[in-house]
Amino acid sequence: MASAQDIQNLLRFLSQDAKVPLAQAMGKIKELQAANLITPDQIAKSGMGAIKNVFEDDKITKQILNAAKRVSKKRGSTDAGAPAPSPKKIKSSYGQPLSPAQFEESLVLPDLCLDEEELSNAAVFTNRAPLVLAFAVIVLKYTMPEQPLSSRLSLAQAVVSANSRTKAVNLGLESGKSAEEEGWGEGQPLVKVMGREIRVMKRWGYDWEAKEEEGATQETIKDEPNDIDNKEPALWGVDLEALKKSNGPVTVGSRNVSTSQLPIYTAQSARTYLLKAFETPKSEGGSQKSPTKKKPASIVAEKERNLGLLLGALDLLFKSWSSVLSKDDLDKRAWSWYTRVRPEVASGVEGWGGKGNVKLRDILDLRRPTT
Repeated sequence: MASAQDIQNLLRFLSQDAKVPLAQAMGKIKELQAANLITPDQIAKSGMGAIKNVFEDDKITKQILNAAKRVSKKRGSTDAGAPAPSPKKIKSSYGQPLSPAQFEESLVLPDLCLDEEELSNAAVFTNRAPLVLAFAVIVLKYTMPEQPLSSRLSLAQAVVSANSRTKAVNLGLESGKSAEEEGWGEGQPLVKVMGREIRVMKRWGYDWEAKEEEGATQETIKDEPNDIDNKEPALWGVDLEALKKSNGPVTVGSRNVSTSQLPIYTAQSARTYLLKAFETPKSEGGSQKSPTKKKPASIVAEKERNLGLLLGALDLLFKSWSSVLSKDDLDKRAWSWYTRVRPEVASGVEGWGGKGNVKLRDILDLRRPTT
């Protein structure tokens, strides 16, 4: 069995070398242990098949395998006395060759199921991090309705990552001060989501509601204030840990200073995480409800359907309170509601990344009483 130090080293490899979001890496620890994929050497020798069985995504699988080979080769060279290669700087990923409207459309989540009878009889099988992500995405719909979906996904992922790091520190899997505690990103605005303050970057000039203009793409959006429209600008959640690792600028707060160097939590990665995180619960006997082996396309559709069910239940919950609670109070309650319905897992390191059932009836029961 892997020790706490082994798990800490594995998380460090996944999050720093393979660039896997910490929350996602945490959720895969148990599966990696079961597959005996604990060290970069073991991962490098396993091949893509074994890694893909755990992470499912081709892009992330390649990232992990390439990082494992690179780390193993680096260690081999270092052992032989050869100088280690200089680390590459983290490159931030901002826009797409799409107009703002097209970009937002590409991020659309599955249709929300609002059928109370269906929701009352449904459940999802998941671990805690993506459930936090789902809660944050929906509560932001009501506390920051002016924000586009891309911003809500980015801000929600920032909350998940910050929460995951705090949990890792409490379990002894991470040590030292966080990037926020060391002052990285100081000067960037702060917003509060589910009771946690996160650093953000204002996306000046990003007009996602405007009709598509000829030649307008994500890449042509300028980091400038839009004086014509005084509404609140869209936001990105800033990845302070990535900023710290890249030795980027510690303070970037002025409108007159370009923020293009700041790494962000991308909306695309948060959306992908949500789409793959919610399985159908197993039957009491331990077998899947379907007796036949499901095809990959069927599994993808099933997970998307489960996400639509979960988001629908959460939407009904927050909507029921939105007319009587202030935005601040609604945000404060979101975390306590999450803790009441999150899956039960083993305590300590044993429960790291553990999964369990979430009954959507429990979410509906948290709604404001109507009588």
